[in-house]
Amino acid sequence: MTTTVTPGAEPFYHGTKADLNLGDLIGAGYASNYGKRNLAKFVYLTATLDAAIWGAELARGDGPPRIYVVEPTGPIEDDPNLTDQKFPGNPTRSYRTSYPLRIVGELTRWTGHSPEQLQAMRDRLAELDRQGVEAIED
Repeated sequence: MTTTVTPGAEPFYHGTKADLNLGDLIGAGYASNYGKRNLAKFVYLTATLDAAIWGAELARGDGPPRIYVVEPTGPIEDDPNLTDQKFPGNPTRSYRTSYPLRIVGELTRWTGHSPEQLQAMRDRLAELDRQGVEAIED
């Protein structure tokens, strides 16, 4: 399902460990932060802070987790990696797009998940990897 975005309707977030600046564009075509690091066909965004925090905490890289406020530059659609089977109806309000996201801000104060929650999620992702299940399927 493709969604048309009304500017200013709600904030969207992108969690990562990349050090970016206001006005930068986050686009597809780079190595994914997850799984086998294939070239991403889409860039992901969410309208919930919790989903952005997971994205930031689980992203590959050595930098600190960051959450950017982003503005889609084109249509977005429900993220089928989460909404088709795991969370029908998209309660995580997670989306993807093949168009770039423009960084319009950064959240600098947020609380991450507990070390136990983070380790449990990492363990789950490692198990999926052992089973050959790709975290993100384009």
